[in-house]
Amino acid sequence: MKSVFVVLALVLAVLGVIFLIGSQGLILRLAVGTVLLASAVALIVAATRRPRLEQRTIVQRIELSGDVQQQELTCRNCGAALGPESVSVRAGAAFVTCRYCGAGYQLEEAPKW
Repeated sequence: MKSVFVVLALVLAVLGVIFLIGSQGLILRLAVGTVLLASAVALIVAATRRPRLEQRTIVQRIELSGDVQQQELTCRNCGAALGPESVSVRAGAAFVTCRYCGAGYQLEEAPKW
């Protein structure tokens, strides 16, 4: 998109210079040439500006039903002990990534019956 702005700005600048050179004192051609050059400058400024990045903080909370007891997590693949740094929440679900073997899977709640 940036290259399209630059090419269009160059075309407008060339046309603006042509109008200014060929104006021979005619006010309308001077005005058109000036507007074309101003438009070229505006397009170049628009093409070189960087967009502002907004920083957002997203907080996800999980509400668990029933009694919850802390259990020690072990990797399903290699059996290594997993700590809190191995658990992450993505799209509202808890995921585990083993730091030893690299295995990743979603934590699932076992049925209570």
